[in-house]
Amino acid sequence: MLHSFALFTEAAAGMGGSLGLLLAMVVMLLVVWLAGRPQKKQEKAQAEMRKALRVGDEITTIGGIIGKIVSIKEETCVIETAHERTKIRILRTAVSRVDVKAEDTLD
Repeated sequence: MLHSFALFTEAAAGMGGSLGLLLAMVVMLLVVWLAGRPQKKQEKAQAEMRKALRVGDEITTIGGIIGKIVSIKEETCVIETAHERTKIRILRTAVSRVDVKAEDTLD
């Protein structure tokens, strides 16, 4: 990317000196800003999912542990694994996805 930026700025400098260089910088800043938007959108969706966690949700952690939430505190939650009903305390940020919502299991 740095090499293409150098080529772009050289071409822009030939267009009119400082004005071309300013235009090149604006275009590069726009490209960087647009490239970061999908990541911010994904981070926001993850934060909303973690905020909406409820007791009874079946979740998968970042490390691949699957369990059901049995209690929730501000930054942590306790999950129970299915096999031997082992309880593990994890950070909310370790939750990768919710596999089954608690209200879906009531049906």
